[in-house]
Amino acid sequence: MQKRGSGPQSIRRERFWRRIRVHHLPIGAATIAAALLLYATRPYKDTLTKLSFATAYPALVLTAATLLIGPWNALRRKTTPVSSDLRRDVGIWAGILAVVHTVIGQNVHLRGRPWLYYIYGPKEAHTFPLRHDRFGFANYTGLGSALLLLALVATSNDYALRALGTPRWKQLQRWNYVAFALAGAHALGYQTNEKQHASFVTVVVLSIAITAILQALGFRSRRAAARNCSPRVAVQPLQ
Repeated sequence: MQKRGSGPQSIRRERFWRRIRVHHLPIGAATIAAALLLYATRPYKDTLTKLSFATAYPALVLTAATLLIGPWNALRRKTTPVSSDLRRDVGIWAGILAVVHTVIGQNVHLRGRPWLYYIYGPKEAHTFPLRHDRFGFANYTGLGSALLLLALVATSNDYALRALGTPRWKQLQRWNYVAFALAGAHALGYQTNEKQHASFVTVVVLSIAITAILQALGFRSRRAAARNCSPRVAVQPLQ
């Protein structure tokens, strides 16, 4: 007889509250604290500009963190499950913050005219209407990253994993690499557009560099482990 409170529903409930307690509360507290610190220390007089700035850097760092968990485990010779709760929960906060930053950012430079982030205005003489300057590059890459992260957050659950199946779900989640690459390009684009302080440029560059280096090291470690575990055909001596 199955013990009361030990069924699948009870296990799911326990797992849910453990994720809230162990992952979401500390990650959320650290994210909000970082955003509040950035908001309070920025010299901008405009609230929207301060909010956009305060959500940008934590979103990038969290997105980078989702790509560091797997390589870090590989370097420590630890296996990473197909669906890791930690990586999933960090990704949820990264996606939420990226979307919030994108929504706010559409109203910072061109108040009430967010379409001008992506197309040239009637007074700007350009044969090709889509923005293809540095400003447009930064905006398109940022929007693309936010939309991808939104899709990844929407499918970062057990229901989507069961519905899509492990191979398709994993293939979809690998778009996180593209989302981070676009976020990095967006961040670098705005560093040059707005000539940010060197310390914030360093945060962006280090986030990109550390992620790229650990991904490369993790990939090499996994390849080495796969070679060592591959079955070998024994050569029988001649009779």
